[in-house]
Amino acid sequence: MAYLTLKSNGGKMQKQSIAMSVLSVLAIVALLSGCAGWRPPSDSNFVTPEVTLNYVDVGHYFGWWYYAPDIKPTKGTAGSNAAPLDYAFIFDIHNPNSFPVMLEDFKFACMIDGFEINSGYSTESQWIPAGKTNQLRVEVMFDPQGTMMSLGVVAGNQLKEKGVGLWDELEKIWTGAPDFTFPVGVTQGAAVFKAGDVTKVAGFEGTYPK
Repeated sequence: MAYLTLKSNGGKMQKQSIAMSVLSVLAIVALLSGCAGWRPPSDSNFVTPEVTLNYVDVGHYFGWWYYAPDIKPTKGTAGSNAAPLDYAFIFDIHNPNSFPVMLEDFKFACMIDGFEINSGYSTESQWIPAGKTNQLRVEVMFDPQGTMMSLGVVAGNQLKEKGVGLWDELEKIWTGAPDFTFPVGVTQGAAVFKAGDVTKVAGFEGTYPK
């Protein structure tokens, strides 16, 4: 609260105090005017944020190789081992609201060469400012044994109809990954957002290259 100063030094001090009081009042009025249109998040004004697959990157690449358990390694114990494949999925997350929202959970299924293989997720919370777009990078590691199992379960009949063996499809995925000779994407995506006491879930899917 500003007080008027009655002490006078030729009227100069009193005028300065009055001017400061006026400026303070104007600042408060401006603040209240700016907040007049603001409403707290609710089901009626909380617009679900948009999630878009921007691009996919091969985060780490180790080539294509496999050795059976009877192969004697230079060091360590033998086992069924093969080259891992690391894909990085980069998403744009746009918040169209006039208030910030919190991303609390993020998950999706991975599509490789038309087959649903593996899944990705992120449990790291992040704020998306009002009207802004954040990016989220989620890396998913694939291994030949797990990928072969997934292909056998979800695509066994499809591969048989095409006359393609599991090992042939595995080699195609691993050798073609750096050049994106086949589409890579996401499906069944679900992102959980929260603002105040309101929670929204955004579904998403996408393919790269588009």
